[in-house]
Amino acid sequence: MKIYTKQSVKAYSTHHFLGLGFHGFHRTHYLEWGTPAKHERKETLVCVHGVTRNAHDFDYFAENMCDKYRVVCPDVVGRGESDHLPEHQGYDYLQYNADMNALLARLNETEVDWLGSSMGGVIGMVLASVAQSPIRRLIINDIGPDISRDALTRIGDYIGRSGDFETIEDAEIYLREIYAEFGPMTDDDWKQMVHYSTRRTKTGKFRLKMDPAVGDAFRDDISLFDVDMWDTWEKITCPVLILRGKNSSFFSEETAHKMLTCGPEATLVEFDDVGHTPTLRNDEQVAVIRNWLAEN
Repeated sequence: MKIYTKQSVKAYSTHHFLGLGFHGFHRTHYLEWGTPAKHERKETLVCVHGVTRNAHDFDYFAENMCDKYRVVCPDVVGRGESDHLPEHQGYDYLQYNADMNALLARLNETEVDWLGSSMGGVIGMVLASVAQSPIRRLIINDIGPDISRDALTRIGDYIGRSGDFETIEDAEIYLREIYAEFGPMTDDDWKQMVHYSTRRTKTGKFRLKMDPAVGDAFRDDISLFDVDMWDTWEKITCPVLILRGKNSSFFSEETAHKMLTCGPEATLVEFDDVGHTPTLRNDEQVAVIRNWLAEN
């Protein structure tokens, strides 16, 4: 197993910034790969994870892109090394969008590229749809403007309810079960995931690096209807790359192909033998994004 550390050949650095919500300030942690040397110019690519995940999901991708890009990977509040909020009602897209806007301001760039997996793709679509958006090119990973209530309910059944694990092996079994659609994932990938997704408690057990209250907020937000973001999609003007796992239970083929008939100029790439979501952990998936960025 390869664990990425500050001593790696292509090292990342860790940072944080302060986000502001109704409860006060909170610290949001992020990783930065490929920091430009003095007088060097690199384009900035912001990578934002899914609802239950964290910044280290992009380690393989970032290591393979940071020769050309400054790759920035935040832990959305309540996940990874970022702070937990005092009230679960604070975990909503209003807060996530505000925090990511604060991150963009911190990066001091007039334009960035955005890669968002699932929840990160929703945030990206919203930010790309507003006037004077700094997002120049948008990549959305296994998410679209139409999200079924059934798909959200399936996530709501488990998010924030894992409790503590007796052993790290128990945690890995759990992650393999709830992320069974992820791909590609080798045994080493699963071990790397569990390493960065858990922390040891004072009692010696293991706990996921996610505030359980994220699950309460997620369930509160599920309505009686499907999520409809087609108006948002229509307002996006930058080029978009849509990634989809062919076996995805979350992002339908019908929705993916409908996205090509309206809204921004978009390209759709589907990956075989993958569900929700493509993990960007092999050369094929990374190359699709790298080539698209080079051509657009």
